[in-house]
Amino acid sequence: MAKYLVETYYTCTFKVNHYLDDINETDLKNLEKRDDGKFEVLDVKLDNRKTKSLDPNNNKVINNKNLEVLSETKQTSQQNKESIIANLNKSSEKNGRRFSMPDRRKGYIQKATIGDHKVYLHTGEYEDGKIGEIFIDTSKEGELVKALMNNFAIAVSLGLQYGVPLDEFINAFVGTKFEPSGKVHGNDRILSASSILDYIFRELAISYQNREDLAHTPSIGGNDISSVDDQVSEDQNQLLKIVKDITSKGFVRNNYKKNLVDLSDVKISLKGKK
Repeated sequence: MAKYLVETYYTCTFKVNHYLDDINETDLKNLEKRDDGKFEVLDVKLDNRKTKSLDPNNNKVINNKNLEVLSETKQTSQQNKESIIANLNKSSEKNGRRFSMPDRRKGYIQKATIGDHKVYLHTGEYEDGKIGEIFIDTSKEGELVKALMNNFAIAVSLGLQYGVPLDEFINAFVGTKFEPSGKVHGNDRILSASSILDYIFRELAISYQNREDLAHTPSIGGNDISSVDDQVSEDQNQLLKIVKDITSKGFVRNNYKKNLVDLSDVKISLKGKK
């Protein structure tokens, strides 16, 4: 059980950047109340250190204002300081920042029929295969429904680009019930859906999150689990990396390993012909 409590006090210097459409007295006065600014840590300085005894019979407090006599060297202190600044800046970038999609991106289109209604799901992915946007096209729907579905897809896409986990959308919309609903044709993993949203987020859950519990049929190629056997050769590892770089993660439903085997066979055949 610990016997002492050590409190270390720091002074942090940072700046906050705000982007304004116009400059006026009201906006400048309200800057401190806004929480949409991006802050950057400039400097972190050790100020004081107090050591307290946790023994109730010993209330002695030791102040150590001369922090230069600490056991850590100046070089280590500088490294710790840079590490603190880097971590703080990294965390600040994640909060309230939109990660825009690349201009040229991967993705896939899934066509399916729910009842008598055709639904086309388009996805867009970042370079690492993470989903960043969706588009939804439907047939036999009025202009109002089409506009609502369009704007719903935009709202989901913005949420994904601002860092909302896909799981949050899946948990919110899988199981929703409204027409059209019923049997699903054209999707090998989903046989029925209680609504268009139920179908869409089941498909995204299966393709991007390996949510086999939401599928109605087993995976034909098996789960990739983003890993390869330890005995796989170095050439196959390189091919696996190439497959992941050029292939849509959602399209292959994480089944990179199956594609790796196919590419390996092609490579061997070409060598044999030479």
